[in-house]
Amino acid sequence: MSGEHRHPTASTWSRPSQALGLFLRGRTARTAAPVATIVGTVLSAVNQGDVLLAGAVPGTWVRVAVNYLVPFCVASIGFLSARRVPAGEVPDPGITPGPSR
Repeated sequence: MSGEHRHPTASTWSRPSQALGLFLRGRTARTAAPVATIVGTVLSAVNQGDVLLAGAVPGTWVRVAVNYLVPFCVASIGFLSARRVPAGEVPDPGITPGPSR
């Protein structure tokens, strides 16, 4: 933790372009990456485990990548949903972003 304090609106959004900006700048990654790692590993083991152990078929790696990508996107949407402020409303000062890394 750097002790750096940011303005409470730094992680809030009201327009889709702002949400996309947060996603592209990696603001969702700290929350979404651990979820994607756990869920993606479980999905890959269950759905492609036997193929991977037998010597992966080339298309299998695309499926494995999707197993990680989908939970990452879902967790990112959850992160962004919790930080949405309807247009014209003032964000709650209690919503503060986590420490930046």
